[in-house]
Formats: sequence, structure tokens, C-alpha cells
Amino acid sequence: MARKTAVPPDGAPPDRDSPERFNEDRATYTMKGSQPDLEAGVAAIREVLATLPPRPGVYRMQDARGDVLYVGKARALKNRVANYTQVDRLPLRLQRMVSQTCSMTIITTNSEAEALLLEAQLIKRYRPPYNVLLRDDKSFPFILLRSDHAFPRITKHRGARRAVGNYYGPFASAGSVNTTINALQKLFLLRSCTDSFFSRRDRPCLLYQIKRCSAPCVGRIAEAEYSELVGEAKDFLGGKSGAVQKKIESQMKEAAESLDYERAAMLRDRLRAATFIQGSQAINAEGVGNADIFAMATRNGQVGVQAFFIRGGQNWGHRAFFPTHTEGLSEEEVMESFLAQFYEEVPPPRLILVDRALPEAELLAEAFREGAGGKVEISVPQRGDRRRLIEQAQRNAVEALERRLAESGTKAKLNTELAEFLELAEPPQRIEVYDNSHIQGAQALGAMIVSGPEGFIKGQYRKWNIKTAQTNDDFAMMREVFQRRFSRAADEDPDRDGGTWPDLVLIDGGKGQMSAARDTLEEMGIEDVPLIAIAKGPHHGREGREVFHFPDGREKMLPVNSPLLFYLQRLRDEVHRFAIGAHRDKRSRTITASPLDEIPGIGPARKRAMLLHFGTASKVRAASLEDLQRAPGVSAAVAQTVYDFYHPRG
Repeated sequence: MARKTAVPPDGAPPDRDSPERFNEDRATYTMKGSQPDLEAGVAAIREVLATLPPRPGVYRMQDARGDVLYVGKARALKNRVANYTQVDRLPLRLQRMVSQTCSMTIITTNSEAEALLLEAQLIKRYRPPYNVLLRDDKSFPFILLRSDHAFPRITKHRGARRAVGNYYGPFASAGSVNTTINALQKLFLLRSCTDSFFSRRDRPCLLYQIKRCSAPCVGRIAEAEYSELVGEAKDFLGGKSGAVQKKIESQMKEAAESLDYERAAMLRDRLRAATFIQGSQAINAEGVGNADIFAMATRNGQVGVQAFFIRGGQNWGHRAFFPTHTEGLSEEEVMESFLAQFYEEVPPPRLILVDRALPEAELLAEAFREGAGGKVEISVPQRGDRRRLIEQAQRNAVEALERRLAESGTKAKLNTELAEFLELAEPPQRIEVYDNSHIQGAQALGAMIVSGPEGFIKGQYRKWNIKTAQTNDDFAMMREVFQRRFSRAADEDPDRDGGTWPDLVLIDGGKGQMSAARDTLEEMGIEDVPLIAIAKGPHHGREGREVFHFPDGREKMLPVNSPLLFYLQRLRDEVHRFAIGAHRDKRSRTITASPLDEIPGIGPARKRAMLLHFGTASKVRAASLEDLQRAPGVSAAVAQTVYDFYHPRG
């Protein structure tokens, strides 16, 4: 047994807000067991149990390879872990987990609330097979009103909230954010351009012409007037939409009475934009303020959770979630685990409405307190407007789950038909699709997408920059991609039990691509991965007559109205979209690259300063040492580095 103190265990992620949050009095215990069977698992757990303190914390159960099987939290670690040694009282699911357990990692925390937060972080990172998992490939979008400029910009934002400004959200989808931003631009005439674009303007852009920006870049509005618009936008997004509308309506009447019809028309358009935003709300959330609403539906062992996001009394969208690994758990346990993982990245509101009483509601509220900036209330409405919102969320949850089950049944049927058509032993659970993208060999890359029983698994998409293949040789590119992909798979998962090996590989191409992939795998000693190439038919796919090439040279086709054909075309189109997008990104970076990027030790600010002073990179190269030293923001040492780079001493 090894014991470490004050240092996080291998792989434990730091807290996103306070890196020292779980550092105080932290301890890690690691123990090793023998082969993964029930008796060995219980013995391994008992070995670490003897040293456990009766304190709150998080435990991780790992198998013989070190992969995490389960992450749990406890108010008293010793008592909680001891339950796993009483195998007769465990359900079959947990007995199976104990039989696979060969090691454990324990982290003590200061409170059970801290343990709950850390548990959610670790579940999101490791995605253990015995935890309830919230499968969500994308972060939620927000509206960001930046405050680090004299004329703040409004924009869509995803990811870490590092930029200075006010964040409004979450929104259910990027589409709802874009629609709202477009309406807000018409309502408040705020700029959405980048600071660099703003600084280069000498005349208004198109957004000013179509009355979606006030053109502060060229002085069409004073800073004080723009600040007033920014204040109105904050009030509107903060829930004071009625007051903002009344103010605009009053200004419009004043303009009309003073015969300033042009201003009155502009204010009328702004008022229409405000009405559009409020009229686009799918549910009536007036009087609720800021709240998230959750309701659950279950059927045939599947779980669906419907979420509504209410901010400032406005509905900012709704989304359905379908947690996995819920077998053997109560609905309340699933909802609690769902909420803990959901708010691991999304800042919680002060009010959370749910459709059922949760045993650990107080613990969840305590854990969410810091992220919400104050006390959080988790309640089950019994009457009034809040109850009607819950009932509407419940109806949506049932409908979303029914659609999900119908789609799953269709996908299962398609997978069965796919196995029959492609002569597979059983329906594939993991399908990988490959394509290459380049322009006459330039900026070439290979791309892979992954599809599973529940749809595309975008977190496992991959792309490879082509390094060794000759220019414009598609077959050599395919060989390189397969060699790199499967050599790594063989190194990382030689026993093929980690879920990273495909049950079917589809290649966007014809006989040549098929031969390249087949020969590459054979050279590597891999002969049991099913390969199929999908190529456009004699009329280049205009009639949907795709041809499917088998490794042994056979060809097959499907009827043009076959649902299976549409499914395979969708897989092919998705890898094509991903490959083209990755290629365009790479090409854009190449186009915008500067020769100054090659100079070691010179950062973006210095490069920008030299380009602004000299005009072009070629003039920087031709400049004398004295001219470089006179450039603003360029020190003597930097000037010497640049000069030596372009004038090496022989």
C-alpha cells in the first residue's frame, strides 16, 4: 500500500474555480489485488478498508488495467466502502463491478458537498461503466456582452468563461443563441465585430446599413449614447424587458410628436425586435425569474430528462437528455447524479425546479452554492405557475423519450439489416468511417468519424495531418492514416477490450482505397476488422446508386429507396463534412500565416508591432538593425534576434 499526501492522485483534475479546493488534508490510498474475480475483489477492498478514515471523500474502483470502473462519494468513506464487502446484499450489477475491482484510489475532502463536486468532475473525465453518465458532446452556448472595450461587443460564447464581461445563458442550442443575438442587434444596435476589425474601419459595414449596428467604429454614435444602449441590453437580458420596452415606446412617441419620423421609425423597429424576442418564447415563464426546470420520464429501461432554462423570466430554450448506465438505480438516484454532472460545467441558477423529491436535495443545494453565488433552492412545485411549468416539462420529457425509443428501434433495425447486407457476424456497435481531404496534395489530412448505437460520437472524431504520403496520392494517404490509427490502437488496446476497436470500417472511396486499407492492415497482422468501401455509382451518385466494395473484390448495391442506403450515405456524408471542415481550417491557418512566425522567441504582440511599423514582412527582413531598434515596442534584444535570424553570421 502506498500513501501520498497533499498531491492529487494521478489523473485527478483540479477544480475549475479553485485549484486548492480539495487540497486541504487530502490523502490517496492505492491497493493492488489479484485476478478480477468476486473473492479477489472483496479481498482487495478489505485491504484498503482497514486504513480508511471515517471522513467524507471520493473513491475510485479500478480494474486490472487501471481503468476506472466506478466513482463514488461518501459522507464517511469507511462506512460506505465497507458496504461493498457484503456481497450478498449487493445487486448483481454491483457484484459484477466488485468482481472486476483490483485497485482503489481514495481522496478525502473537507465536506460531503466537496466530495459531490469532485465526484462529478471525475465521472465526466473517466466516464466509468458503472456510473450514470450524462452523454453530451458539446458545451452550452452563452451570450457574452464584453466589457473590456469602450464600445462593448455582443457575441456567442462557448467554453471557459475567461473573457471579461457579462454572460447570459445557458441557451439550449447555438441556433437559439444566434436568433436571439440577431434580434438583440436590431433592438440595441450593438456591434458584434472583433476588436481588430473594429479598429480598421473607416466607413460603416453592412450591419449598419441593415440597421443592426450603430457603427461606433466610425463615430456614428457617441460613447455615452452607446453605453446607454449597453445598459438597456443588460436590463433586458437581466429580466427587465418590460421596463426597456416602455422606455423605447415612450421615446418613439416623443419622436413622432416632434415630427422626427426617421427616429420614430428606427425606434419602432427596435420595439418590434423586443416583441419578437418575447414572442418566440415557447412557454410562459413570467414571474419565475432565473430558474432551471427538470422533469424525468422512464420507459422500457430508458430514461429521459427534459430541461427548460429560464433567465429573466424568459425561456431560453429546452433540451432533452438521455443518461446511460441507469440500470438498477432508482429514478431519484438517476436525477441526483444527472444534476451533479450537469452543473459541473454550467453555472447553476438560484432556483432549480424538479418533478420529484430528492433525498440529497440539501446536499446538492450546498454543493451548488458557490457556483450560483448564493443560496440555491431545489424544490418540487405543488401548485400555481411553477407547477404548470413542471407539468409542461413532464409532457415534453415523455414525448422526447418516445421519439428516442422510436429512433432507437429504427437504428437497431438498420444495424441488423446492415449486418446482413455486409455479411457481418452481428450488428456493429462501433462504426468508423474514413476519408481524405486536400487540394492537389496541399494541406492534406485524413479524417475519421465514429458512430455508435446512439448516433455520432463526436468526442472520438480524429484527424491526421498527412506526413509521408506523396502529393496527390489518395491511396498512399489512406495507407498512412490506417497505419497510424491501428498501430496506436494495437499499442494502447492490444486485447481489444477497451471499446476502441471498430466492429466495422467504412471507407469513402472505391477499389483503390479499399486495396490500400486492406493491404495496410494485412501487413500489420490485422485481418479480422471488417472493411467496406463506399463509392459513387456510374452516374457519380446522382441517382443514389452507390457501389459497396468488399475486400475480396465483390461489389454490391442497394435499391435507391432503401433506408439502409440512406443511413450509409449519411455516415459517408458526415465524414466528408468533417474532413472538408478540417481541411478548410488548416488551409485558413496557412493563408493567414506570416513569415515572422518562423522567428523563434518572438510573440504575437512583437510581430504585430513590427508589421504595423514596417508595413510588410519583407520590409522587416530588409530592415537594418538600427531600424529594427527604432520600431515601437521592440527592445534591443528582440531587434538583435530578428536581425540575426535574417542575417546569419557565416
